Amino acid sequence: MEITYTRVGDYYLPDLVLPPEEDTRPIGVWGKRRKQYLMNHNKALFTIMTMDNTLHTHLADINEQADDMFFRLVNDMAKTEGITEQLKAEDQMLWVQKMNNIRNRAMEIVNEELIYV
Repeated sequence: MEITYTRVGDYYLPDLVLPPEEDTRPIGVWGKRRKQYLMNHNKALFTIMTMDNTLHTHLADINEQADDMFFRLVNDMAKTEGITEQLKAEDQMLWVQKMNNIRNRAMEIVNEELIYV
């Protein structure tokens, strides 16, 4: 393995380049939250994953898991609380209030169990 150098002023700096990641899946909102958390609270893991070229794959996996968990929780909570399409047709404001409540609770659960760990 041959290392090349570039002269910058009076110094020679190595030309280090990471290979591009093969994973092209989108990161999404959950992956971006996870990345921000790692950058601010777990810098060592963030740096290691960046150097190993596994960060994008990790963030895409977290995004998929969080999406699945979020939609499953919303559907399960809506069924448990009896929120139906009939309620939506009869009283839209009440339906929106209840669904927003469920979405907020589901978002908190996903954040606590997947994103901020």
